[in-house]
Amino acid sequence: MSSSTKQPHYATSGLVIGYALCSSLLAIINKYAITQFNYPGLLTGLQYLTSSLGVYLLGKLGFLHHDPFTFPIAKKFFPAALVFFLAIFTNTNLLRHANVDTFIVFRSLTPLLVALADTAFRGQNLPSNLTFFSLVVILAGAVGYVATDSGFTLTAYSWAFAYLVTITTEMVYIKHMVMSLGLNTWGFVLYNNVLSLMIAPFFWFLTGENFEVSNAINSSTGSLFELNAVLAVALSCVFGLLISFFGFAARKAVSATAFTVTGVVNKFLTVAINVTIWDKHASPAGLICLLFTIIGGVLYQQSVTGSGSQQREAVVVSKQADIESDFVGDGDLEDESEVKV
Repeated sequence: MSSSTKQPHYATSGLVIGYALCSSLLAIINKYAITQFNYPGLLTGLQYLTSSLGVYLLGKLGFLHHDPFTFPIAKKFFPAALVFFLAIFTNTNLLRHANVDTFIVFRSLTPLLVALADTAFRGQNLPSNLTFFSLVVILAGAVGYVATDSGFTLTAYSWAFAYLVTITTEMVYIKHMVMSLGLNTWGFVLYNNVLSLMIAPFFWFLTGENFEVSNAINSSTGSLFELNAVLAVALSCVFGLLISFFGFAARKAVSATAFTVTGVVNKFLTVAINVTIWDKHASPAGLICLLFTIIGGVLYQQSVTGSGSQQREAVVVSKQADIESDFVGDGDLEDESEVKV
């Protein structure tokens, strides 16, 4: 009797800890991967391939269920996959040119832009006073971070703003259109990654990365097959697939509120780990501003708990932001009507 009650507790704890580790480490792992393997298009392509094959094989083995991949659904889903691909493409290049802290700051701005977009384009009510205050705190923290960023470069911040625009567009667009397709979570993961994998080669040629990869293959001095690069890419791909599993399983095992709290804690863990392991982080003043953006995110979650519909939207934003940061999709579309890799 006692063992039967303990087992679910330990199982749930394991899932939450697994998700927390994957989520807090993934941005850092991806940053490390892009520093060792400076081919962002190929890196994300390998991640799409790993996640696509992982979902397909686990489905064949009976560990999960996903919707079958069909051309009619793929045709309808393609615009959303393209917007998703652009969000991940800009995400990767942001990490390529900026540190993890800069990425977290701009990711934290997404609730502000989504709230504005929902009000302007989807007819949502204006934010409450507390919600508006929390969004102002997020904005103030972001502005303070930019003002104190000694590593400011036009290239890095151009990618940051491009990422902000694409991820906001994706959130609003997917909530408006994609949910009507009725895909389950793993079906969404499969379609998102397979279609993104198909799109990737066009961007390799568009950016000229195909020539860089070709030169690296033909050159004995290229870093394409160095051990550090191979291990970094492999680790990034494996963690990308793991967060799909742990993210999905943890959302099933705990409440939406508990999962959202876990997501906030993960951001603090990411900052702490990033500061501890290397020097690729913001200045002390920048870190304080970064913490303000995270605190603003906490206040934002608290401000919407009084309204069921608003709480639902907040969970969507929080989960979507976590998803996009991880390069690959995880999400519980069935229970919360949201999205990602």
